[in-house]
Amino acid sequence: MSTRRATISDVAREAGVSPSTASVVFSGKTPVSDATRRRVLDAAAALGYTGPDPRAASLRRGRSGIVGVVFEEHLGTAFLDPVKTQMMDGLAEAVAPLGAGLLLLRDHDPTGVGPTLTTAPLDAAVLIGCSGRLRESLDVVRARGIPVVVTEGDAGPGVPRIELDNREAQRQAASHLRTLGHRDVVVLALPIRAGWERGWFDDDTEISVDVTRARLAGARDVFPDAATYAAAGSFIDEGLAAGRVIFADPERRPTAVIAQSDLLAAGAVRAAEEAGLRVPEDVSITGFDGIVVDGLAPHELTTLVQPATDKGRAAGEAVAAMLEGRDAASISFTCVFREGTTTGPAPAAPSTPA
Repeated sequence: MSTRRATISDVAREAGVSPSTASVVFSGKTPVSDATRRRVLDAAAALGYTGPDPRAASLRRGRSGIVGVVFEEHLGTAFLDPVKTQMMDGLAEAVAPLGAGLLLLRDHDPTGVGPTLTTAPLDAAVLIGCSGRLRESLDVVRARGIPVVVTEGDAGPGVPRIELDNREAQRQAASHLRTLGHRDVVVLALPIRAGWERGWFDDDTEISVDVTRARLAGARDVFPDAATYAAAGSFIDEGLAAGRVIFADPERRPTAVIAQSDLLAAGAVRAAEEAGLRVPEDVSITGFDGIVVDGLAPHELTTLVQPATDKGRAAGEAVAAMLEGRDAASISFTCVFREGTTTGPAPAAPSTPA
């Protein structure tokens, strides 16, 4: 029994029309009579023909039909972060009219056998962040003539950037805490580089993750001497583990924690309560992202709300523009400060006995 895929010529022959007429029925680019359309569609159904082979269309365009989305983290954890899920929703929506699919990639493959940014057959690439290691791959990619867009990072001149006002937004949260009287503050940061293991770090430590660096700068604009503890990822469990360290010493507990993501903030809230602290009476905690965090009730985080879906959509629109030979501008989105129930006045210092 033959397994050959039916072609548009087979459909045309079955319907008694020319191949070009059958083709325009599927493309929709030229009007045809209802009777002709019905005859072609009936013939297609009888032959099991569902439409043009996308591989053939890609070859005619000289494209693969693939937009690579490059993560610096392990792909198994990338979608545990709701912000990245929302970004991908917006990106997929924007590239859908191109007929392109999204291929998730690491910036490198430790096994040496999987597709990477430099080896995959791509029409364009969207980088989620851009560390030093990833920049090393860009020369190869751009030499292949592949358009590149970066979100939340700097890939150098000529690469459109889709950014947030991370520094200014984090400064707003820090200023809010200072207005409430807080002076003893700890920053709970996102990872400072790929492969980072959670821990304290000082000003001499190199930060290669652009988002972490920018948000830390915003906090330090208001609290220049704030101690900083960086988690190993944006997860509630990471925030909990970090919070246990931050609140471990009753003599050195901060009155406020500036967390660089809502998931980290939620974990810090749990750690505070585990340590017998009330939020916000004993300790105030701010987040960043504006996502819905399950299990946080009755608390509502004080946070910065970012337009994650819009960021992804803007990246996809930049890809579409470059594939059509148009210029793609860099875009910076603005976060919105939202006060919740996790921040309040700094607790009064205990009085000294006479």
